Formats: sequence, C-alpha cells, structure tokens
Amino acid sequence: MNWLLVIAGAAVGAPLRYLTDRAVQSRHDSVFPWGTFVVNVTGCLILGLLTGAVSAGAAGRHLQLLLGTGLCGALTTYSTFSYETLRLTETGAGRYAAVNAVASVVTGLGAAFAGASISAALWV
Repeated sequence: MNWLLVIAGAAVGAPLRYLTDRAVQSRHDSVFPWGTFVVNVTGCLILGLLTGAVSAGAAGRHLQLLLGTGLCGALTTYSTFSYETLRLTETGAGRYAAVNAVASVVTGLGAAFAGASISAALWV
C-alpha cells in the first residue's frame, strides 16, 4: 500500500516538474536555470509545510508518503541542479554557476524552514 502512495505522488510530481520548468524557463531569456530553481525551492517549501504538519500531528504517515516522498521526490531534482550548475561552469558562466549553487541551497533551506514555521503557527 505504501508504495502505491509514493507512485501516485511521483506520477503527479514528475510531470509537474517538467511543465513548471518549461513554463518558467520560457519566460526568462537567461542562461540561469530558473525553472529548476523554482521547482526545487517550491518542493522545499512543500516539504517544510508537510514536515511541520506531521510534527504537529495534523498530518499522518500516508500523506507524508504521498506528498513528501512521492510528490516532492519527483518534483525536486538534485541531479538536474548539479548538471545545470556544471554546464554553466563549462560554458564560461561561472558566476551564474556560483549564484545557482549558493542561492539554491540558501533559498531551499530558507523555504523549508519557512514552511515548517508556517505549519507550526497553523497547527499550534
């Protein structure tokens, strides 16, 4: 049963990642990988919200599997982030690569902490 929840979440998360990435990137005329940045930060926020809800007892293990492992696992992409950062470096856009690496980690962690804080405030 648990694996079906993960599959269901991933079945939504993977196409959502692709469609969001394409939609965001098409609006920017830049070598910076905005699409991947947006999906990764969004996934961090969702996971922070979910983690806070689970910690407060407002969400259970099944929702955690569906949204956390399935949806967020397929929505976010560390491999694409790494690949795009490497490609930026290889094509001479080292500053963009550095900004991507630092901003992705800092903003992703900030989004996760913000999500957990929002959940804590909502479920107290």
